[in-house]
Amino acid sequence: MQPQQSFSGSDQGGAVVCTQCGAPMPKEMRFCRSCGNRLGEGPAEYTETVRLPNAQTRPGASATTPFYAAPMARGNPSAVYYPRKRRVRGMTWVWIAIALFFASGGGLSMLVKNVRRIPRTVATAAVSRSYAGVDEFRAANGGVTFDVVEPPGGPADKAGLVGGDIITYFDGHAVNTQGEIMDLLGQIPIGKTVEVIYMRDGVSHNTQLTTISREEYNRLDREFSNRPEGKGQFGFESGKMTPIANPETKTFGVRIDYVEPNGPADLFGIKEGDIITDFDKVPTRTSDEFLSRVRRAIPKKPITVVVLRDGQRLEIPVTLAKR
Repeated sequence: MQPQQSFSGSDQGGAVVCTQCGAPMPKEMRFCRSCGNRLGEGPAEYTETVRLPNAQTRPGASATTPFYAAPMARGNPSAVYYPRKRRVRGMTWVWIAIALFFASGGGLSMLVKNVRRIPRTVATAAVSRSYAGVDEFRAANGGVTFDVVEPPGGPADKAGLVGGDIITYFDGHAVNTQGEIMDLLGQIPIGKTVEVIYMRDGVSHNTQLTTISREEYNRLDREFSNRPEGKGQFGFESGKMTPIANPETKTFGVRIDYVEPNGPADLFGIKEGDIITDFDKVPTRTSDEFLSRVRRAIPKKPITVVVLRDGQRLEIPVTLAKR
């Protein structure tokens, strides 16, 4: 059955003139290409969809919204159709799947890392070791040494050790590396008293040391930091001291390379070049140990400092300021 040739526009020599805008159109066209007005029925109605570049807008639409003339379904000759919405094609789905794969891979990687960390954290918290009360062990000639005993009142402090001592035997075991003594501290029960053999100024000594827990270590450190008396101040720079160890002359101590003008050390007669061997009756063999002994001294309380000056041993009473 042929479509009806009824047109709402006038026929001008094989063309149809739109009655609404007056634009000439091929007589096969169903809609005006200029304004979209319905012209009639023709074969092009079933095969052509025309976008009107200069079309008027539909009633109620914005001025920037183009109007489309589209083919009509056979059963609904009065309907006007618009282009279909774009759909995601096959290759696009492939790229989306790849992106999701890598994104999920990164998320899983982070999750695995976090999961792996949990057992280590739990294990570290669960496994507690003994503490000896020094800053850090390191290898030395024939044993292991350290720079300072801390905190005050800790195991090493009570055992009479000072920074610079070389531990050769710990709980009956020879120690030569940091790893060896740390392994022993990991095996020794907290609170156990062990024998320590150490060297100071080339002479062997032995003492007893009772280990403590990390909690006790932290408690002692807090008590010292918050003590009401405050910390002592001597009047020197910790970076301007030199450890002295001369077995031939039996000279052991810390040389003062700078004295602060009008500071406690200067006011009480300490001079640059003095070698401090004892501070408040405690041997000083490292700069860190000397600094620790100064800070733990009670301010405004007299102490005795033993120095070597030009080969002479001097005992100088000093009263420290408050830091």
